[in-house]
Amino acid sequence: MQELLAPAARIGARLKARGETIAIAESSTGGLIAAALLAVPGASAYFLGGAVIYTRFARSAFLEIPDPLPDGMRASTEPYAALLARTVRARCGARWGVGETGATGPTGNRYGDAAGHTCIALDGPVARALTLETGSDDRVANMRAFAARALALLEEALG
Repeated sequence: MQELLAPAARIGARLKARGETIAIAESSTGGLIAAALLAVPGASAYFLGGAVIYTRFARSAFLEIPDPLPDGMRASTEPYAALLARTVRARCGARWGVGETGATGPTGNRYGDAAGHTCIALDGPVARALTLETGSDDRVANMRAFAARALALLEEALG
């Protein structure tokens, strides 16, 4: 977690300076993105909420996204990460939304993605999505790498 604190502090400072807010819907990072952003003193000025959307049940209960997913979409894809980001942003009334979905390991997921696969998306003034493949089956290292890449994407978008 320590390596996530410096980018989170920079992001928090930018969000506070701009008067902007954020909401997070993450899966395979297990809450690390939210935890890093909340570790910044004064996070209540910008952090509106977050959820670990690890199961279909959580997706339905917290975000009211139907099952099956719309338009034949599947989890662990950029369109699904974008749906998470868009939905959590709208539900929380935030300026920015972050969505993350993937397979941390040590095995892949039921969709055929290998361990070390994640898709991350932003929704807000800038909308972006990306896929990261670490090539590793180390669950904890992947969680950290996924969260670090999500924070880097957000920091890039904030300028």
